[in-house]
Amino acid sequence: MPTAMTILGVRVAIFLNDHRPAHVHLIGQGHEAVLDLHCPSGPPSLRENYGFSRSDLRRLMTAVAPSVAILCAKWRKVHGPY
Repeated sequence: MPTAMTILGVRVAIFLNDHRPAHVHLIGQGHEAVLDLHCPSGPPSLRENYGFSRSDLRRLMTAVAPSVAILCAKWRKVHGPY
């Protein structure tokens, strides 16, 4: 699972054997969340959360939002069209 970027100390990963729609996994602090990217321009939305607090998720989603186009391009490179 390649790390696409790190935001606020949390890995933003795109799994190599994953499925559509385009999404990323936020992994860190012993927690994981999945954000649908809504390519190509977002905004990302929460699909699943395993342990992040609401305030942490809000901060992470705000931090990920400006990078949606970059993450969509990385998704497309790994998985093809979203």
